[in-house]
Amino acid sequence: MKVLVVFADGFEEVEALAPVDTLRRAGASVVMAALKKNKELTAEGSHGITVKCDAALENVNCDEFDAVVIPGGLRGAKNLAASSLVGECLKSTDRRGALVCAICASPALVLYPLGILDGRKAVCYPGMEIENSRAQFLTDRVCRDKNIITSRGAGCAMEFALEIVKALFGEEKALSLHDGMVC
Repeated sequence: MKVLVVFADGFEEVEALAPVDTLRRAGASVVMAALKKNKELTAEGSHGITVKCDAALENVNCDEFDAVVIPGGLRGAKNLAASSLVGECLKSTDRRGALVCAICASPALVLYPLGILDGRKAVCYPGMEIENSRAQFLTDRVCRDKNIITSRGAGCAMEFALEIVKALFGEEKALSLHDGMVC
């Protein structure tokens, strides 16, 4: 299984790195892609932690991945939403039926404007729900609706990561990681 995690400046560190770590433990090949164009391939998190990525998003073929994960963090989500490259990647991933995974502000600020949540159930950071919307926003910690997995925030990051593992590798693998990581 191949998973793409997109890093934009302002990303929420735990929301990005918990899925990367957990998915790698599950056996996924995870590519961390930097949205910002710089030769160092870095992104700075919302709490000042800089992460070195594996590739620049512009050099990645999104259609090669079984899942795309976008972390939250308000500034990070806004940066992701402003990128047409991210938008095309996510829409293509959804059209193929591959997993589209977003946490915190990203379901409301990135997925919703792209139409990916139309007619779907989703969750996002409390207070960012869109009223009278084309999506049904719930208050669960993690929500899966077909190929869309969403979660509320940093405190839910491990549950979010394990739900992605469950979708890609099955419940037994997710439970094994859950127990082994003492979640």
